[in-house]
Amino acid sequence: MNIRHDYKLALDFFDWACLRRDPNLEARCIIVQIAVASKDLKLAHDLICDFWAKPNLDFDVSFTHFVDRLIYTYKEWGSDPHVFDIFFQVLIEVGMLDEARSFFDKLLNYGVVISTDSCNLYLTRLSDNFDRLRISIKVFNEFPQVGVCWNTASCNIIINSLCQLGRVKEAHCLLMQMKFRGDAPDVVSYSTVINGYCLGGELQKVLKLIQEMQMKGLKPNLYIYNSIILLLCKSGKVDDAERVLREMINQGIVPDTVVYTTLIDGFCKLGNIQAAYKLFDEMEKQRIVPDFIAYTAVICGLCRCGKMMEADKVFNKMFSRGVEPDEVTYTTLIDGYCKSGEMEKAFSLHNQMVQSGLTPNVVTYTALADGLCKLGQVDTANELLHEMCGKGLQLNICTYNSLVNGLCKSGNIRQAVKLMEEMEVAGMYPDTITFTTLMDAYCKTGEMVKAHELLREMLDRGLQPTVVTFNVLMNGFCMSGMLEDGERLLAWMLEKGIMPNTTTYNSLMKQYCIRKNMRGTTEIYKGMCAQGVMPDSNTYNILIKGHCKARNMKEAWFLHKEMAEKGFNLTASSYNSIIKGFFKKKKISEARELFEEMRREGMAADAEIYNLFVDISYGEGNMETALELCDEAIENCFLNRIKKEKQ
Repeated sequence: MNIRHDYKLALDFFDWACLRRDPNLEARCIIVQIAVASKDLKLAHDLICDFWAKPNLDFDVSFTHFVDRLIYTYKEWGSDPHVFDIFFQVLIEVGMLDEARSFFDKLLNYGVVISTDSCNLYLTRLSDNFDRLRISIKVFNEFPQVGVCWNTASCNIIINSLCQLGRVKEAHCLLMQMKFRGDAPDVVSYSTVINGYCLGGELQKVLKLIQEMQMKGLKPNLYIYNSIILLLCKSGKVDDAERVLREMINQGIVPDTVVYTTLIDGFCKLGNIQAAYKLFDEMEKQRIVPDFIAYTAVICGLCRCGKMMEADKVFNKMFSRGVEPDEVTYTTLIDGYCKSGEMEKAFSLHNQMVQSGLTPNVVTYTALADGLCKLGQVDTANELLHEMCGKGLQLNICTYNSLVNGLCKSGNIRQAVKLMEEMEVAGMYPDTITFTTLMDAYCKTGEMVKAHELLREMLDRGLQPTVVTFNVLMNGFCMSGMLEDGERLLAWMLEKGIMPNTTTYNSLMKQYCIRKNMRGTTEIYKGMCAQGVMPDSNTYNILIKGHCKARNMKEAWFLHKEMAEKGFNLTASSYNSIIKGFFKKKKISEARELFEEMRREGMAADAEIYNLFVDISYGEGNMETALELCDEAIENCFLNRIKKEKQ
């Protein structure tokens, strides 16, 4: 007692005593009080933590004793209320949240209120556990009644809790109430609500909140930009998402791997590989190291487009950069090879996957079985699935659907129907995908009556058709020349609130082009844009070929420029159409420009176009170019055809 004001001496004496025996609880509380009075809060914190770290401690008994001793020693040894804050914080840190609340209530009887910062720590720990989120909101509403003054950080914690519970509107209300409470919302407040709305897909509310932020002089942070880019990509508005990326960079915010990977994946899903590659290169130039997720996204996009050679190059690049592929990466590439009919390479990758210590899953085996079925090797596919079952993996609906799809692709519709019946016997009921796959097979063979019967059966079972189901029907109508039925289907979809996608409109536009009705094609295109459906590479190629057939070369040229700006590429058949169209219009310079562009892209023109440019080069006296084109024509038009025939 006599040396309590000499902090160093009191501390030395305590350390000396500890070397001889463990201090009792009262002694520990006394030195904690002295440390807090001397503003050595860290030591006080450590002394309390050391007590709770003791082995075989009875927490309930120890808690009661510690609280009693801490209150008993308070008046004589320190009288600094910060000591209660520190004890409260330690209880929270060691996970004794119920005891922390009990201690809080006990202090109220003595007229002591725990500080806002300590209460914020309590709110944070309550919010860490989903089951306790509602308790944190209850505490937030109750504590002001006993004297706790919440601040901006407190509101941010509760805004986050509300968003985690899906109560984003309530979080938004709290954000608006903050200014009336005297707590100015900060970037964290806004970013949390914005992320909540992004997860709910409410873009307009997000844009309004960002505008409100900027009016208050607050700049969006990386977290906000990430959320918006993810939302736009999920909505298929990847071009808009890239514009957000550019704005973000202009604001001096450096994008991270997540932002780039989200955009790369978005472009790949749209089939715009060129734009994805551009971002991938930009990422590396910015010294942002792509992870296996970014690599897998690019590989997946390339596989979807059937560009297996490029996908393989990216896969090998992963290894050279020391990035280890996982099961998803391997399975994506295996699936790509299976879809392109290169089963030898697919099984080679499967073996490589196993040798690297990764375990093929149901998706891997399903891809392999699907590939075998498409080649008509149904028995081999069944053997593979038996092997899969022998390894303890269970056939699932996706496996059955892949088999049904494989059988349909190989023309075995009857066997596919039989397999669907066997599914039900095995207790695996066909889903929307199963029915849609069979409908697609019937539509492609022109059996629209059977396709309709399947649709009715599907609806009778309570299964909801997707936009893919309707696209299958649309394609069937168009292929069967039933364009009016296709138009009625589109009108019905819009009336029922079923949003058509790019594929829906592409099927109709293609048939209008075949009928050389470009006015009707343009109307469909305008209707598509009015619905907010973005054109893809296929859309542009359909329109360009249609306009070329109708000799509308200005429109074709304009569309070519527009698609190039968006990162889409012409197909070889589109190049051939537009080059021939310019020749017919005597626009030789434009035709030549496109021909050279086509060659740079590594695409082969048809024999007629080679003949035209050989004649032009010969007429200009450019024998070297004429002979070069002759060699190229022989290679591309004759030798490649012979190779394909031999295969």
